[in-house]
Amino acid sequence: MSTSLSWYARRLTRMSTREVVSRVGDEARRAVLAHGRTARTAGPAEGLRTVRRFPSPVPAGVRERVLPHDAAAVTRSADELLAGRWSTLGTERTDLRDPDWFLDPSSGTRAPQSALAFRIDHRDESVTGNVKLVWELSRHHHLSVLACAYWLTGEEEYATAVARQLRSWWAANPVLAGVHWISGIELGVRLVSWVWVRRLLDDWPGVRALFEEDETALRQIRWHQEHLADFPSRGSSANNHAVAEAAGRLVAACSFPWFAESDRWRVEAGEQLRRHLGTNTFPSGLNREQAGDYHRFVTELALLAAVEARAAGHPADGPDPARLASCVDAAAAVLDCAGAGPRHGDGDEGRGLLLTDPAEDAWEQLLGLGRAVVGALPWWPRRHGGVVGTLAGGLLGPVAAAPERASRRPDLFPDAGLALLRTPQHERPEIWCRVDGGPHGFGSLAAHAHADALSLEVRHDGVDVLADPGTYCYHGEPQWRHYFRSTAAHNTIEVDGCDQSVPGGPFLWTSHARTYVDRAEVGDLDRQVWSAHHSGYARLDAGLRHSRTVTLERRSGRLQVLDEVTSTRAHPVRSSFHLGPDVDVRLEGPLARLGWPAPDGGGRVTALLQLPDALEWTAHQGESDPPLGWYSAGLGRRCPSTTLVGRGLVRGRLALHTCLLMGATETLGTSGTGVGHG
Repeated sequence: MSTSLSWYARRLTRMSTREVVSRVGDEARRAVLAHGRTARTAGPAEGLRTVRRFPSPVPAGVRERVLPHDAAAVTRSADELLAGRWSTLGTERTDLRDPDWFLDPSSGTRAPQSALAFRIDHRDESVTGNVKLVWELSRHHHLSVLACAYWLTGEEEYATAVARQLRSWWAANPVLAGVHWISGIELGVRLVSWVWVRRLLDDWPGVRALFEEDETALRQIRWHQEHLADFPSRGSSANNHAVAEAAGRLVAACSFPWFAESDRWRVEAGEQLRRHLGTNTFPSGLNREQAGDYHRFVTELALLAAVEARAAGHPADGPDPARLASCVDAAAAVLDCAGAGPRHGDGDEGRGLLLTDPAEDAWEQLLGLGRAVVGALPWWPRRHGGVVGTLAGGLLGPVAAAPERASRRPDLFPDAGLALLRTPQHERPEIWCRVDGGPHGFGSLAAHAHADALSLEVRHDGVDVLADPGTYCYHGEPQWRHYFRSTAAHNTIEVDGCDQSVPGGPFLWTSHARTYVDRAEVGDLDRQVWSAHHSGYARLDAGLRHSRTVTLERRSGRLQVLDEVTSTRAHPVRSSFHLGPDVDVRLEGPLARLGWPAPDGGGRVTALLQLPDALEWTAHQGESDPPLGWYSAGLGRRCPSTTLVGRGLVRGRLALHTCLLMGATETLGTSGTGVGHG
């Protein structure tokens, strides 16, 4: 659907006067650039330096440090690419030998190739298709995988495939023409990929002809940096996009220092990155978007920028080391025992750099980068970090962790409103419970926030038991976009059939619920207690408030939830508990018997979920009208899972007691089935 006037009106209400003025100025600059763009598509790039070299190739001996498992994952993926096969955001492609850079493979729609980028409505699926799918391939992650395979094996076919596709993309995307010049984040990530492609092809005889000596390549590299300098994300849009743009600029200016302006661009990009990383990050180190996957993505981008700045001999232009360390430490702290991060808020599996099979653990790759850049702490999860960690470590050499960093794993991030109630770090089975008492996203848009105040997420030894259902989609399916970020799609309480915060568009909230943490006793305690409340429903009834207390008794494996809803008049309420996709359930009135395969393959784990008997409980799975009972493992993918829904009425005060008892493992013996506690 095309972007409506009402959406533009709502969007304007989230901007400051200063931002409106700056965007008007952007439009004027775009008009000037559009008028002169034809002249810039031919001839040598402006401001070229006579001597052009790549300053930071991979040192000798690093290739031999790559573990066989990591090398096999790279070449396996690269061979799939040579055969034309690649998966992007849940969609399988088979055309990667000669890709159509403008195709949305899910709908068959072809986005505009030659139209002026500024005049393309990328929110209109009839024009661009699912633009996220169109853009994803042109981040060129698949080309960095092919380049990495060449670096590992020296096999020519990987390098020639990269060169052929880069030249194809450069020829098809002159400056300001088509859909790939719309979004700055795409340009920033693409620059990171190009730098690593150049680095990993350094031993290939044709690499200089592909980059330093090719007029089209040089024009593209210049245009990308100029465009990001001219049209940065600002104001209400200065979220992860601004970090990606600054990181891409810094990476390119450090490693492609081939223009008269390169030194200035490097300094400006470094300042921009430090500023935006600071404003996007809580002092505790967590990202302000209130989305676990975006914390990983932003931290990865900042680490990649730090690698380039240091490798090129300009460490002072990189991100602030203390800020960067706090981001990585926060990432290490929130992981469960299986290495998975929290699933709250939006997640689109964004990567700053991809060198291996996309199925390889992105959080592990992040910690590998972090170990190379800021050094690992003793309490970090023991993960080796993959090929990207090996490469970054080889570029930078040994690094020691700064002494002022956390001496033990934190469980509480007060400024972000995130707390973890969990068992000791090396004790199995692990109980991991994330609770949400933070702000509703970042800035006036809160673009990637969900209406999930006071929600919780519970895992047992890395298995989703009470799950955050995820994101599923951004574009093209508005009903599903609304569902997956709604209050009803989270483990919390919905009142009057309304979301706690008011949506104004797929990346816009016009009213934000305010949440207040009242008590947080977590950490190395046998009995951990967290309580909070929010006022998101005060717009419906001034006396309407939802309070929640969560208690973990870690020795018994008992998790208790007390919900209290108060009001001045009667309101229908709905309590939801979304089970993970591996969990089966037998609902017997207010008692749910849960079970799932043990992650080590050693039988089954069972749990009892005692639900509040003040509500009428029903089980739902895979329903579409309206959506209910779904789990999304990643963008573009969803599968049926069970949602338990309790409905009732609050008249003045309603107290709801829920108890989850986990940890029974069923093992099959010679005489039948026995039940023991894990």
